[in-house]
Amino acid sequence: MNIHEYQAKSILNKFGVSILSGKLAVSPSEAKNAAKEIGGTKWVIKAQVHAGGRGKAGGIKIAKSLDEVEKISRSIIGMKLVTPQTGPQGKIVSKLYIESAADIKKEYYLGIVLDRKKEIPVMMASMEGGVEIEKIASEMPEKILKIDIDPLIGCQNFQARLLAFKLGLKKDQIKYFVKLSIALYKAYLKTDAILVEINPLALLKNNSFIALDAKMEFDDNAMFRQKDIFAMRDFAEENTTELEADRYGLNYVKLNGNVGCMVNGAGLAMSTMDIIKYQGGNPANFLDVGGGANEETVAKGLEIILKDRKVKAIFINIFGGIVRCDRIAKGIITATKNSSIKVPIIVRLDGTNVKEAVELLNKSNISKLISAYDLADGAKKAVKFAKEKNK
Repeated sequence: MNIHEYQAKSILNKFGVSILSGKLAVSPSEAKNAAKEIGGTKWVIKAQVHAGGRGKAGGIKIAKSLDEVEKISRSIIGMKLVTPQTGPQGKIVSKLYIESAADIKKEYYLGIVLDRKKEIPVMMASMEGGVEIEKIASEMPEKILKIDIDPLIGCQNFQARLLAFKLGLKKDQIKYFVKLSIALYKAYLKTDAILVEINPLALLKNNSFIALDAKMEFDDNAMFRQKDIFAMRDFAEENTTELEADRYGLNYVKLNGNVGCMVNGAGLAMSTMDIIKYQGGNPANFLDVGGGANEETVAKGLEIILKDRKVKAIFINIFGGIVRCDRIAKGIITATKNSSIKVPIIVRLDGTNVKEAVELLNKSNISKLISAYDLADGAKKAVKFAKEKNK
C-alpha cells in the first residue's frame, strides 16, 4: 500500500525525522489559510498524488505571497497531473500540501528498500538528490551508495557514519545524518514498510538535515497490525479494476501488454508472463485466481481482464491441484457463453480431472476457446492471436 507525501512525513516525524511545517488543503481558500497559519514569506504548494516526478509535471510550485498561494492552488487543484509514474492517463489532483520553504545548502537522496534476493533491508544514499532514483541507477549507478542491514541487529551507527563519509559530509554534519538514518530505519522496521524514501534530503545552512519529500510503501500482509497506517489508504488513488478484483479475492495487477493472463498461483503466474515475453508478446496483467478457483472466480476474472481494451487474446493457464480442472472448464464455458467475448481464449489445463476438462472444452463448440497442449504451446498461440488482432 502507498500513502501520500504528507502522510509519510507525519509518520517519519514521529520517529525523529525532521520535517518542515506543513498543512493539507483541498481548496484554494484552505491553501491560503494554511500558508497564513504556517507563517513566513515563502511557501511550497505540492500536489498530493501517488506518483513521483510531480515537480517537472507542474505539480510543485513556489509562492511568495498569500495571494499567490491561492492563485497557484487554483491552477493545481483539479488538474490532470501526468508523470512517468502515472502513465499517459495521469492523475487528477484533489489535495494539496502547503509547506514552508527552506534555505537549502545541498540535496541528497536517502532510502531503505527490501532486497528480495538477499532477504534483508538495504539503505541507499546518493549525492544526486532531487533526481529519480531509477534514473540515477540506470545512468550513474556508481553514485548510489549501499549498506546491507542485518535485521537481527538493525542499522548501526558505524554503518550510517560510513555512508556519511562516502557522501563527503563534514564532521559537524555527520552527527545529524547518523541520527536521521537511524530514525529512518526505525520507521521502516516498526511500520512494516517495504520502501522508505527521502528525496530530496536537504542539508540546511546550520548543517542539519530535513526531509523535503517522503515516500513510504507498506506490506499489505501487515494490515492486521498496522491498522492506523492502513486507515490512511486513499482508494481514489488506486486502480478501480484492481480494487474490484480484490473484493473477489483475486490478485490482479494491470500491465501494459495485450495478452490477458489468468493463472492460479503466483509462481505459475510469473512463469506464464515470462514465457509470453519469451514468445515475443507482452502480458496485459497479472491475475492469480488462487488455489480455490471456481466457476464464479473464473467468470469474474475473465470479466476483469476484458475491461482492459488493450487485451487482444487471453491465456488461461490453470494447474488443477486443490481445484479440479473440469470445474474450471465449466466456469470458462459458462463465462464465455454469458459474455460477449470477442477475443480468442487459449486454455491450458493440467492436473486433477484434466481429461474430463479437455473433453468439456472440445464439446462446447465455442469458436473462441482454443486448447493448448502445454505451457509453451499456450503462450505461443496467445501471442500469435494477439499479434493478428493488432493488425
